Amino acid sequence: MEIERGLTAEFATAKVPVPHSKKALAIHTDGTYDKSAWDDALRENGPAARVGDELQITRVEIQSNKIVLEINGGTKSGHWYDHLQVGVGGTTNPVSTNQNGQPVNGSHVALLFPGGVPSIKSAELRQMLGNVFDFEKHSATEQYVDRLPEPIKKAIKEQHVIEGMDHDQVLLALGKPHNKSRETSRAGDEVEDWIYGEPPGKVTFVRFTEGKVVRVQESYANVGGTTAPPLPTSH
Repeated sequence: MEIERGLTAEFATAKVPVPHSKKALAIHTDGTYDKSAWDDALRENGPAARVGDELQITRVEIQSNKIVLEINGGTKSGHWYDHLQVGVGGTTNPVSTNQNGQPVNGSHVALLFPGGVPSIKSAELRQMLGNVFDFEKHSATEQYVDRLPEPIKKAIKEQHVIEGMDHDQVLLALGKPHNKSRETSRAGDEVEDWIYGEPPGKVTFVRFTEGKVVRVQESYANVGGTTAPPLPTSH
C-alpha cells in the first residue's frame, strides 16, 4: 500500500529515451539496464518519452520478484489519460502531451529483485530508478495533499478515511479496495461501496454517494465471512 500510494500518479522526467513497449523493460536494483535491448525496442516501437519529457506512473503492480510500473497508461487502447485520477486532483493536461505538444505513448518498466521483492519504501524505489527517471522536479502526490483541508490531510497521513473524502483521497489513504459494488438508490443517487480487508480480520466498508464518502464502517469478520458488530468510529 505504501508503494502504491508513493508511486501511483507520480510525475518524473525521462533521463534516457524510454521505448514504447508492452513487454516491461527491465531495470536492475543498482540502476543498470540493458541499453542494447532498450535501443532495439526504441527502433522497433518508437519512443514513449524522449530525454527531458515529462511522464507519469499510472499503475504499480507488485509481483514476487519484480515491481512493474505502467508509464503514461501503458499500451492499452483508448485514451491513456482517462486513467489519471490519483494525486493530481483530476487534472490531466500536464501529462497528455510532451514538451513539443505531441501525444505521449505509454510503456512498462520492471524493477527486478532476483531474491524476491523485499520490504521496501517508495523513496528507495525512486533512488533505484534514478538513472532512468528524475523524480525531483515533481512530486504530484505531495503537492496535491498539501493543498487539501487539514482534516483530510491528517486522515491520509494516518491512513484512515473520514466522511467528505473523494475517491482519490481514499485511494491515497488506504490504497486499492479488495472489492467494489455500485448501485442506484431509490432517490436516483449513485451509491458505491469499497471494501477493504477480508476474513478473518478487520473489514472496512467505505460508502460513497455522488463521489463523496458518506459512511465508514469497520467490522471484524470471522473465517466464514460473518461480521461482528461494527467497531467504534475513530472520528
